[in-house]
Amino acid sequence: MKKKINVTGKTLIELGFKSGKWFPEAMDYINTNQLDSDTMMSYLKRFETPPIQELHTKAISFEINIKAENELEETNVQSVITSMNTLMRTPTVVNGAVMPDACPTGPNGTIPVGGVVVARNAIHPGMHSVDICCSVMLTDFGKADPKKVLDAAHTNTHFGPGGRPLERQFKLTDELLTAFKENPFLNADKDIAIAQEHLGTQGDGNHFLFVGRSKKTGNTMMVTHHGSRGAGARLYSKGMHIADRFRREISPDTLKQNAWIPFNTEEGQNYWNALQIIRKWTKLNHESIHNATLTSLKMDAVDRYWNEHNFVFKDGDLFYHAKGATPLDQKYMPDITGPRLIPLNMAEPILIVGGKTTKNNLGFAPHGAGRNMSRTQHKKRKEGRTKEEIFYEETKGLDIRFFSNEIDISELPSAYKNAKTVRNQMNEFGLGTVIDEVVPYGSIMAGDWKKNMSRKKKKEK
Repeated sequence: MKKKINVTGKTLIELGFKSGKWFPEAMDYINTNQLDSDTMMSYLKRFETPPIQELHTKAISFEINIKAENELEETNVQSVITSMNTLMRTPTVVNGAVMPDACPTGPNGTIPVGGVVVARNAIHPGMHSVDICCSVMLTDFGKADPKKVLDAAHTNTHFGPGGRPLERQFKLTDELLTAFKENPFLNADKDIAIAQEHLGTQGDGNHFLFVGRSKKTGNTMMVTHHGSRGAGARLYSKGMHIADRFRREISPDTLKQNAWIPFNTEEGQNYWNALQIIRKWTKLNHESIHNATLTSLKMDAVDRYWNEHNFVFKDGDLFYHAKGATPLDQKYMPDITGPRLIPLNMAEPILIVGGKTTKNNLGFAPHGAGRNMSRTQHKKRKEGRTKEEIFYEETKGLDIRFFSNEIDISELPSAYKNAKTVRNQMNEFGLGTVIDEVVPYGSIMAGDWKKNMSRKKKKEK
């Protein structure tokens, strides 16, 4: 009588496999089906740890679509290039580019704002960052009064931390709810609750609601700028955790912020699908605010289009990670409905652009004006003057509102790079063609909501 096979964890370790969560499933399958030696080894190949992937010995070359025009910009540009040179040694990376709005963020080796990094068969969560699918949407309100549009928008939008109160929440679609429930990265009860609560919210920082007039048609247009809020932030955290697990196994020398999820794994497939769900959620997030504003004014939209500028775009086995870079190439956007949007600052027109892919732009344009210094540095440079003085000087003639009723000088025009410089470099490097501009009437931003929170805590004490 043939002796029954009984494979144990010790057997698998002796065969050279590293202990993992898959052990019980594999042992049960082998023992239940009484696999012979050859069949067992063929089955176990799927669990083999991939060979260690070493860093590139030298940085992969990348396109530099930026140049410094003063001492402050020189420091900024050198920091961006230094960080990119470190990043471009990551084993999966095959190409990259930086845009005129580029500025460093995080430690050396972190993708800068205004950066594009191309990786083969790999998704790098740290390269799309926590604000997944940060994007802009435009709705054409025809000949509506811009003040009335801004007033109506103010009553329908929501800035600051957290979600909307229960009585003012928008409804998550059945399609999206089902998609969340079916994806292992998004199906936790808290993920779904946040997706519901944060719908129709814009967060804080540089996110805005902008109203202006088309330079070409004179029509009033509303533009919103924000990302996927808490739903996207939670996916990012889970993605970074999984990516770091792979990093420790297959590329321990890779920087933590540049860890990746191999696309051809179950985790990679699920994460890619989760990104597409978050993209749809973010588009609905914009639409909720725009549609509510239209309803308040008893109007229909004349036109509407949108684009993300913080996302991962797939082309065959290549993954284009855009950290603050606007896609020009139509192949990156499955639901393209119009030209792209590039905001600069609250006092400058929002650019409506088109363009073609070239060797140096890789199919992308800038996403805005970027910064030459941190928020803290900017505030220090303004010391000696009140917030009100700075605000009135920089926003004269505009209807600028802060949702928290607290001025945030780190979001005023002087906090950003010179808009004219960015536009000039867009022309010089072939980064999109301006086909229209939305001339500003006014805008809404979160403002310094933390100041109100601090006052509230003191009052409660």
